[in-house]
Amino acid sequence: MNYGVVIKILGNLLTVEALLMIPSLLVSLYYNQYDKKAFLISIFITGVLGFIMGRKEETKENIKAKEGLAIVAFGWILASFFGSLPFVLSGSIPSWIDSFFETVSGFTTTGATIVDNVESLPMGILFWRSFTHWIGGMGILVFTIAILPTLGVGGFQIFKVESPGPMPDRIVPKVKDTAKILYITYFIMTVLEIILLLFGGMSLYDAAVHTFGTVGTGGFSIKTASVGAYDSTYIHIIIGIFMILSGVNFSLYYFLFQGKWKEVFKNEELRLYFGIIFSSVILIALNINSEIYKNIGLALRDAFFQVGSIITTTGYATTDFDKWPTFSKSILFLLMFVGGCAGSTGGGIKNIRILVLFKLVKREFSKILHPRAVIPIKTNGEIVSNETVAGITSFFALYIFIFVLGTVLISLEGMDLVSSSSAVASALGNIGPGFGIVGPVETFSSISSMGKLLLSLFMLLGRLELFTIIALVLPKTWRNEIF
Repeated sequence: MNYGVVIKILGNLLTVEALLMIPSLLVSLYYNQYDKKAFLISIFITGVLGFIMGRKEETKENIKAKEGLAIVAFGWILASFFGSLPFVLSGSIPSWIDSFFETVSGFTTTGATIVDNVESLPMGILFWRSFTHWIGGMGILVFTIAILPTLGVGGFQIFKVESPGPMPDRIVPKVKDTAKILYITYFIMTVLEIILLLFGGMSLYDAAVHTFGTVGTGGFSIKTASVGAYDSTYIHIIIGIFMILSGVNFSLYYFLFQGKWKEVFKNEELRLYFGIIFSSVILIALNINSEIYKNIGLALRDAFFQVGSIITTTGYATTDFDKWPTFSKSILFLLMFVGGCAGSTGGGIKNIRILVLFKLVKREFSKILHPRAVIPIKTNGEIVSNETVAGITSFFALYIFIFVLGTVLISLEGMDLVSSSSAVASALGNIGPGFGIVGPVETFSSISSMGKLLLSLFMLLGRLELFTIIALVLPKTWRNEIF
């Protein structure tokens, strides 16, 4: 293990995080609220420590798998710890465990909250709370790679570990250039949504924080009633559209820019993603219209928003969908596991894995009829390697195992099965609201400190796709012969 490389990059990460706190400080100064001192102290502590750690000597060694795991796992934990300082120091969330839970929820773009009265928090704190979504959506370490001068080390191991999906790859040969392309696309989508929300009557502040939660697929709102506090179909539709766009693989936007339209529209994962959304919206709209709404237009609007919110793992709400019929809630619960596309800001299992699993099942049926046939699994015309297929099936099995184990552990809180299972599904899929006592109009404040720490672990496991955290704590990982 090259500890010098790990410490140096983690130091640069903390330096970047300190810089990213400055916009929240400026918001606090502009509104002249009491949280400005907390941001000054947080920036100072985080920046000084980052500067000291980043003073390690340059090295030309490439980052190996072990260093990549350590940097990403410890990077997210450190970012969450120091990101919680403004909450604690301002007194907005006095409990460190609650602040850590809120910050992990922010950076992992989960959006689960322990704050019962969101409007009571100062403007700077609310801005930072939502800004953590924007930072974590594309990945804070990817952001670090994009903006810092070359660190003298290979960054692909970091990019590969932090990027969501079973087959992360460069858009262009250099990882740093790939990161820049991703963030330019991310920035353009952010600016565009802010502008469109301003046209809908939102203030610049409201438009910005809700955009951070949308393009980062996070879901923190500055309103206790979430997006439902804005009684505007226009606002609901704009946020709904951008949630769905943010669940698309961001590399496809680069291909669109290059004029590769056919390649994008023939993408099998994208077609599955939109197919699931379309069918879910229609089924839920018909169900809630017949039993609750009696207005197909409103039923379609709310079904569209909630389906988009859950499948992209954003977690915004325009209505209390916990009161919907069981059929509709069942669909939403299943969508918690599907998630967005690989290479998006969404969480969940990812559509590409679902697609490969479907094709794997189809191949097994075909082999019953043709036992000797060699039937490769293909996506977008390319053969998926046996190693990748094995990785996908292992991921799916591990995901379900952790979900079941987590549900059992959280049920020790005394929660009912619906609440405990949806709380774990929400944390593991980085979604936010669940059902029951953690529903869209409720919070996670009633859960014990141990329960919040466990759910924080699940949020990190989900954001880093399980294996990163688990591999880091295995004794074999630290034996040199393994790497």
